[in-house]
Amino acid sequence: MTCMCRAASFLESNAYYHSNDHVAVKILPNFIRVLFHVALFRTFFIKRLAPAGVYEYVIARTKYIDAVFEKALGDRFDQILVFGAGYDTRPLRFHSKEERPRIFELDSPHTQQAKINQLKRRNLSIPSTVEFISVDFDKESLPYKLDMSGFKKDLRSLFVLEGLVMYLESESVDATFQTIREYSGTGSRMVFDYVQASVFRQENRLYGESGLVKSVTKAGEKWRFGIEPAEIASFMAGHGFNVSDHKCADELEAAYFQDTDDRLVGRINGTHCIVTAERG
Repeated sequence: MTCMCRAASFLESNAYYHSNDHVAVKILPNFIRVLFHVALFRTFFIKRLAPAGVYEYVIARTKYIDAVFEKALGDRFDQILVFGAGYDTRPLRFHSKEERPRIFELDSPHTQQAKINQLKRRNLSIPSTVEFISVDFDKESLPYKLDMSGFKKDLRSLFVLEGLVMYLESESVDATFQTIREYSGTGSRMVFDYVQASVFRQENRLYGESGLVKSVTKAGEKWRFGIEPAEIASFMAGHGFNVSDHKCADELEAAYFQDTDDRLVGRINGTHCIVTAERG
C-alpha cells in the first residue's frame, strides 16, 4: 500500500501532492502501473481504497523522511540502517557515489527476497553501498545479524523505522530501541512514526481514525503499540535520545499541505506522528 501511494503521488501534477519516488512507479506490477497513469483510476484508489487522510499522510511521511535521509548523506554519516525496509526505495533514489555511508536494509527473508527479485526484474541496479540483512525475528538475534553484516557500533548512524513501531509489542519496541542505543555513536539520529495512544482507547477524536482502524483490523495487521504525544520526549530520553523534531497531523499539514494563503489543500489522517531524535 505504501509503495502504491508513493507511486500515485509521483504521478500527481498538484505540487502539494507530488513526491519524487520515481522508483515506486517502476516496481509496481505492470497492470497497476498502467492504470495509475490514468488520473481517474488514481482518484478511485485514493478515495475508495485508502482511508481518509492516509494518502496525504504517506506523502507527508515520505517527504519528511526523505529530507532526514538526504541530510544524513549531506552530513556524511557513516552508515544508515533501515528497519523493516519492505519496498522502500531511498537507497536507490539517494545514494552517494562515494563508499559511504553504507546503507543496510533489514527485513524478513521472504519480503526482502521478493523486493530484490522485483528490482532485478525491472533492471534496477542496487548500489554497491547497500547491504541486505535478512532476519527471522522469532529465531535470530538482531545484534548477531548486525555484527555479521558489518554494521559497526559507535559510528554516526541514521536509524529509519518507518511504519514499524506500531506493529510491535511493547517489549519488542524496548528491545529494538535498546539495540539502537547500543550501536549508535555520538550524533546519531533516529526517525520513526508512531500511533497515538488515544487510538487504543477508542476515543475516535482524530481525523480519519475510525476508517483507518477498521482498515487495519480488516487487513489482519493489528496495531500493538502507541505513545502519548506529550510523553515522547521522556520516552526517547529513556532510550538515550533527545527529540529534535516532533510533528503530528496539524504540524504535518502546515508543513506540506498549506498554501500561500494559509489554506489547507489536504487533510492528514490524525492517528500518526513522526519523530526525529538525536544521540547526545
